[in-house]
Amino acid sequence: MSASNSSSFPMAPPSAGVMTPECINELARGFHASRIILTAYELALFTIIGDRSMRSSEVARLIDADERATDRLMNALTAIGLLEKSNGLFANTLVAGQCLVKGQPGYLAGLMHTVNLWDTWSTLTEAVRRGTAAGTPEVNDRGGGWLKAFIAAMHANAVPRSAEVVALINLDNVATVLDVGGGSGAYAVAFALAKSGLRATVFDLPNVISLTREYVEREGLSARVSLLAGDYNRDEVGRGYDLVFLSAIIHSNSPQENESLIAKCARALNRDGRLIIQDFIIDETRTSPPHAAIFALNMLVATRAGDTYTENEVSGWMRGAGLGEIQSMDTKMGTSLIIGKLD
Repeated sequence: MSASNSSSFPMAPPSAGVMTPECINELARGFHASRIILTAYELALFTIIGDRSMRSSEVARLIDADERATDRLMNALTAIGLLEKSNGLFANTLVAGQCLVKGQPGYLAGLMHTVNLWDTWSTLTEAVRRGTAAGTPEVNDRGGGWLKAFIAAMHANAVPRSAEVVALINLDNVATVLDVGGGSGAYAVAFALAKSGLRATVFDLPNVISLTREYVEREGLSARVSLLAGDYNRDEVGRGYDLVFLSAIIHSNSPQENESLIAKCARALNRDGRLIIQDFIIDETRTSPPHAAIFALNMLVATRAGDTYTENEVSGWMRGAGLGEIQSMDTKMGTSLIIGKLD
C-alpha cells in the first residue's frame, strides 16, 4: 500500500511563457473552490439532498450545522455549478447527482481521502524547511477512518485503469502474480480476470488485508486471489512467482528502501520471471511531466522520504537486483511501466 493519493493531482500551471499576474492570483486562490467542495462532501450535503429540492434550513438541520452558514455554503456551491437554486430551493446539478451522491454508480468515493490530504498539504511550508513530512503519522498510526478512505480512493483510482494496464502486459507464461502493496486488490483482480487459471496474491499490511478481503469477495474471486499480510519494507514477500507487480509503491519509499524492496521482489521470482513497476516516472530535470513534479511534493508532505523517481534510478535498482532486459512503456493514464526480467 502506498501512502499517496494518485487518484487526483493539482492542475498543472501554465508554462512560464504565458504566466501572468492574473494567472498567479487565480492559482493562489484555487483552494477556495476546493475547500467549498470538500466541506460539502465531508458533510454529505449532496447525499442529503439526493434527488430532492430542499431549503438550506432543512439541509442545515439534517447535517447538524448552522443555518446561516449552511445557506452561504449552498449559495457558493450554486455559484460554482454544483447546486441549482430556484425560489429558495436547492437541488443537485446533474453532475453532482451522478458523482457526489453516495450510492450512485459514479460516486467519487476517493474524495474523502482528498479531504484528509487537505491537512497534510497544509504542512508543506514546514516540510520544505525540514526536508521531510512535518508531523504526519505513519500509515498504521492514522486511524481506521483514514485507512478506509485511503483504500477506497486507491480502489476508485485503480478500477477504471487496471484492465487497460494489465492488457499491456504479456501473460503468456504467467501462472502466478504477486501484487506487492496491492491495497484493495484491484490489480490482482484484473490479472485474474485477464487470464483463465492465473492465480494472484495481494501482499499488504495486516490492517489493509482485512479491507482487501471485502473487495475481493465482492468480485467473487476469493478462490483465485490470495491474501498475504506483512510489511514489504521489513518482511520477505514470498517465493515462486512468475510476475511481481509494484504499482504506486516506490514513490512512498526512500532510494535505499526501494533498492532493498526491488531486490526482495527479484528473490520472489521464478527463473525468467518479471518485475513490473508502475509509477509516475519523472524526467532527468525533475520538472516533467508536471503531475510527477507536483506529486513529488505530495510525497514530501505525506511520507518520511518518498519522492518521484527517474527511469535511470529505477533501472539502476533493477540491475542491482539481477534483473535485465529492462524496458519501459507509458500508459494513457500518465504512469509508466518499467519491466525487468530475472537473468
